[in-house]
Amino acid sequence: MEHDSVGLGPPSFVQGQSPWPLLFEAQITPHRSLSPRGLALILGFLGVVSLSVTTMFWFLGAWPIAGFNGGEMLLAAFLLRAHARSRKAREVLLLTTQALRILRFDENGGRTEQSLPAGWLNVILEERPGRVPALYLATHGRVEEVARVLGEPQKRDLAEALKDALHGMRNPVFDNPQLG
Repeated sequence: MEHDSVGLGPPSFVQGQSPWPLLFEAQITPHRSLSPRGLALILGFLGVVSLSVTTMFWFLGAWPIAGFNGGEMLLAAFLLRAHARSRKAREVLLLTTQALRILRFDENGGRTEQSLPAGWLNVILEERPGRVPALYLATHGRVEEVARVLGEPQKRDLAEALKDALHGMRNPVFDNPQLG
């Protein structure tokens, strides 16, 4: 099952950077339903409503409301734009026979990379009552949480796909009639 915020597909991302074959790739992006045009429309609508309310209070003699209303508008615009900027953040999981690479890109274009040996890698989906479960990758005393931005169904799908890819790596099927 595919979801908007998890790209599970044929290996293609950063293939040329590893001498080992790419067995699994997942690109995880935060779900943002508001387009830049939608953001502009919402800010414009809020501005018109705010200006009309401020004007009404101004004519009623409550002119100090204008300052508070203007401050609220600036805060709303700042928060909406920060939320929209976070759409550039993403996380990429790349599994080869040797390691699982976790590439994280922030909204400013910064990149961090973690590498976990694939041989003893475990996928742990930790249930948290009343909250979305946490997805951890653990190996040799190192634990790394991944896919923090995903919802519960997407995390479960990703955990299952990762487990399947690791199982396929550890238990290869040889389709050679001469061996059988």
